Amino acid sequence: MALQVERVVDSGDRLGECPLWDGRALWWVDIHGPAIKRYETALEEFALAQPVGSIAFRAQGGLLAAMQTGIFSFAEGRLEPLVRVENGAFRFNDGRVDRAGRFFWCGTMREPDHPPGGALYRFSAEMDFLVARAGIRVPNGLAWSPDGATMYFADSPRHKIWAFDYDADCGALSNERLFAAPHPGFPDGSCVDAEGCLWNAEYGGARVARYTPAGKLDRVIEVPAQNPTCCCFGGSRLDTLFITTQGGAGLFACVPGVAGLPEARLRG
Repeated sequence: MALQVERVVDSGDRLGECPLWDGRALWWVDIHGPAIKRYETALEEFALAQPVGSIAFRAQGGLLAAMQTGIFSFAEGRLEPLVRVENGAFRFNDGRVDRAGRFFWCGTMREPDHPPGGALYRFSAEMDFLVARAGIRVPNGLAWSPDGATMYFADSPRHKIWAFDYDADCGALSNERLFAAPHPGFPDGSCVDAEGCLWNAEYGGARVARYTPAGKLDRVIEVPAQNPTCCCFGGSRLDTLFITTQGGAGLFACVPGVAGLPEARLRG
């Protein structure tokens, strides 16, 4: 029997991305809205002046917002710049805090041609940053294993998801290896469940795929939208999988029979 995937809210996102559950409500972004959105019992929208690629929770409260020109804090509907990053025609895209809450990772890309000029940045809580990887076209799929020792990262046009050994103390990557190669859909946003399996939204593939820690395709959830973009676990038991989409299809959800993990928050 196919899993029932239902629309939660007709959010009208031009490019919905980066869903995060805060314990009560779901947050996500509409990159090209541009807007930050929140849903608890009703939809709230916070319009922005520039594209927002991703958001992340802060331990002190509020959000980080990775935008066209840099990283901003967002609280009570207000934005404040934390660090400016001169990206030229590039903008920030997918981002996520590591499991230990020590670093925020976020990549850059350029639309609409996606040349290999993007980069993967690592930000500390003090907003010191370095470029950890260059030559990126569309950075996506950032996620960590439950113990934080493995980091996942995708470059969507290359149809590849990589895994790395991750040193949470210093944010260092090593032992790069190919984890999965989704096709014909493009690997987009990811999350990891409590069993250590990676869930990846396949843009253009109308599905979300679950991979075991060994990179084996374990199961597939068909989504009634051609372009799912990202997924996360939420709900009171963290057992609901929320799925963002592109093109006005809305926000979807299902109960896949496995729970997720609480979202990490950047310390400091």
